[in-house]
Amino acid sequence: MVETDYYSLLEVSRDADEKTIKSSYRRIAMQCHPDRNPGCKDSEAKFKAISEAYDCLKDPQKRAAYDRFGHAAFRNGGQAGAGAQDFGSFSDIFENIFGEFMHGQQADGRRNVLRGSDLRYDLEIGLEDAYHGKKIDLSIDSTGPCEPCDGTGAKAGTTARTCTMCNGRGQVRANQGFFVVERTCPSCRGAGQVIADPCDRCRGEGRVERQVALEVNVPPGVDEGTRIRVAGRGEAGVRGGPPGDLYIFVHLARHPIFQRDGTTLFTRCPVSFTTAALGGTIEVPGLDRKKHEVSIPVGIQSGKQLRIRGAGMPVLNARGQGDMVIQVEVETPTKLSARQKELLEEFRATETGEECPASKSFFGKLKALFDG
Repeated sequence: MVETDYYSLLEVSRDADEKTIKSSYRRIAMQCHPDRNPGCKDSEAKFKAISEAYDCLKDPQKRAAYDRFGHAAFRNGGQAGAGAQDFGSFSDIFENIFGEFMHGQQADGRRNVLRGSDLRYDLEIGLEDAYHGKKIDLSIDSTGPCEPCDGTGAKAGTTARTCTMCNGRGQVRANQGFFVVERTCPSCRGAGQVIADPCDRCRGEGRVERQVALEVNVPPGVDEGTRIRVAGRGEAGVRGGPPGDLYIFVHLARHPIFQRDGTTLFTRCPVSFTTAALGGTIEVPGLDRKKHEVSIPVGIQSGKQLRIRGAGMPVLNARGQGDMVIQVEVETPTKLSARQKELLEEFRATETGEECPASKSFFGKLKALFDG
């Protein structure tokens, strides 16, 4: 499943202060509030997502937990906000902090099993792939069950015995004053069983290192920092324990034409000075592989932005698309023919100053300043 980064949802950097986060949340909330977009499911979903993100990041303790553990910090009973998905227990947090203390048990309760570690993979894709989505083949270094011992860790023909130190519990207790401290059994390392004759290949671990090939579906609309969770594709557990998960962190390669801000695509487009003066139309190709016709108003100035609705990035896990914003850059010609120069000289001879009001105003102010 795909988990969108809270900072990306609120369009702020990870070091943003509380005031910046609050301001950005209010701005986006006003844009997508259901009352302003009646009947729009996309706006409703986005409003719900940013509310969840803000509820987490406005709280210093929740934000600290999120910065360290991501969405896993609020699984199964976490307080990241209504609608949060893919939650596990708070033992996931303690697993990262205290490691050996938090190991799950098999359903039959006979012995503890050691879950495999989660894996992280940083994936860089192009903006086009982020727009259309893509299936990508990966090869990662991981661990898998040992075939000779079938993942048990014991040599073929032998079995493990119950650990006598912890009686199969995987943990031992010790009294310290008024407290009882429980820690992982040092004899069986929390497995509850001891292997007298370990497998020669895996040396009793029940798992071996190997390369794993898998196909990952990158959905349309992913952004920088989007995390894709692939359940059960992390490292294999010790002696038949459940595998961990694979977390793929998406990074976007720099695009030669477009810059992205959320679902909005920005680009700078040079326009000839004659088109800027007289108006006209230009064609701008988008990531949707279509040519978008844009009308240039008469007398447009450099820096003016024109918006193409629905030509931006798709919304992740929802319907709808953002916009494409074109910033006009009026280009002054550098190579003119003799005839073109002649025509421009004729135009200059007819200028009264009213054609360029900004220039007239500026030089008028300068004249008044020096005359004064």
